[in-house]
Amino acid sequence: MPRPSHADERRRQLLPIVASAFAELGYRRTTTAELAKRCKVRENILYRLWRDKKAMFVASIEFVYALSAETWRRLLAEGGDGKPPAERLLQYESEHHGESGLQRLVFAGLSETNDPAIHRALRTMYRRFHRFIGEQITAYRDDRRPPQPDVGLSAWAVIGLGTLTSIVQELNLLKSGERKRFMAEVGHLLIEGRPAA
Repeated sequence: MPRPSHADERRRQLLPIVASAFAELGYRRTTTAELAKRCKVRENILYRLWRDKKAMFVASIEFVYALSAETWRRLLAEGGDGKPPAERLLQYESEHHGESGLQRLVFAGLSETNDPAIHRALRTMYRRFHRFIGEQITAYRDDRRPPQPDVGLSAWAVIGLGTLTSIVQELNLLKSGERKRFMAEVGHLLIEGRPAA
């Protein structure tokens, strides 16, 4: 396996800072000067690592998925409380959804979907989330009784639930406890295919 280059390592170090800036300021208000300031480097260093601001933004979208998937895989590897993996993931998300604030980066990207590169990055990210969630729902339902809703549609519904929960959080429409309960109960319905007992 080849060793990562210095540039790859530097991108990995700076990407959380870059993504956080885009999440806070949005795509249009974020300047490369602001990114350089937050990363504590000169602008030309950023341009050595990424072609342009759009490439930094696309890398940030990819980072959102990578960070979520890494967190979820670690949670699944820990095993734990005897709950099925899909329920552990749902419980984790109902308690921690939106803590990083990176969902705001995705919302910023949605206003830039007329750009082909950003459009492609968002489509890829959502399709990857869909595949991962669908795999967890399929595994969860393997020993359940038929008939059950289509797994692919349920996975999209879980993604929609996450998006709606982000909107509810951003606009402070529900208190924290209500938001957690909403995500947990509706999420259970979606992965189980029927209401909680």
